[in-house]
Amino acid sequence: MISSIFGKTKPINYILILSFLFVFYWFTVFILYSIPYNSNSILLQIVALGVLLFDIFIINFIVKRNKITADHSYTILFFTLLILIFPETLLDNYSIICSFFLLIALRRLLSIKSLKSIKIKIFDASMWIAIASLFYDWAILFLILVYITIYLYNPKNIRNWIVPFIGVATVFLIASAVFILINQPEYILNHYKFTVSTTSEYLLEWRHSLRLLTYIFAILFLIVLMFIKLSSSGQGRINTMRLINIFFLIGITITLLNSNHEISPILMTFFPATVFMSNYIETIKKPTVREIALIASIIIPFIILLIRFI
Repeated sequence: MISSIFGKTKPINYILILSFLFVFYWFTVFILYSIPYNSNSILLQIVALGVLLFDIFIINFIVKRNKITADHSYTILFFTLLILIFPETLLDNYSIICSFFLLIALRRLLSIKSLKSIKIKIFDASMWIAIASLFYDWAILFLILVYITIYLYNPKNIRNWIVPFIGVATVFLIASAVFILINQPEYILNHYKFTVSTTSEYLLEWRHSLRLLTYIFAILFLIVLMFIKLSSSGQGRINTMRLINIFFLIGITITLLNSNHEISPILMTFFPATVFMSNYIETIKKPTVREIALIASIIIPFIILLIRFI
């Protein structure tokens, strides 16, 4: 039944996923975590929810445009299920917005494989990453992905290596001017502190650490399986999956480096994780086994959610 619904790209899939995310977002904010209603923050929450819902379309566009997965909706389904496992990600509005801009940056980087308008795409990706870092300082580390992309596709053109600096400088100059106009000239200097906190009470609690470590090792296991399968694929697809893999590793590194009292930055890793999960489901040839795996992947997040809050 699950595979018959999400095994293809249908409008009903978007309706189901978007409706569930909409309800679950407000359920998490006001019931699970009992965040008090604040008229000053409600606008930001509405914007964050809108961005989160739009992520579904961006994710589906990326996987279909770059042929990362087959023609199905498993990716957006798994993205939603990961939010169920880590509902605290919905409390950090800045992390949601940051992840959105990182997805746009990744979309531009993956399109470089066409070898058309490379400098423009590098500039765009660097710019989006810089904008993402305005919401979450450690996101600037994703510039590493830009340089790895340059190395994979067009390393001999020296100007390609300079373009990311121009993209970042453009964003910072415009942002500085805006912050001066709104009377916050010190925002950028105060924002980029790059604090490191790896001994937080959050991670020391076994329920959280077990959940996080299980997630990390499960995805790393799927990555190994995927690259074994891709060993006979073309170089273009392998490079695409390499970039998605590095995206995941950078996101996990940021999560572990700065998990002050929660792990909301892990939202950055959800897209690559869903790609690996979807590719694994595709390897299951028997329909019955695939159906069982999909049902289990839906039931387990709900069980984890219930165990945590009961």
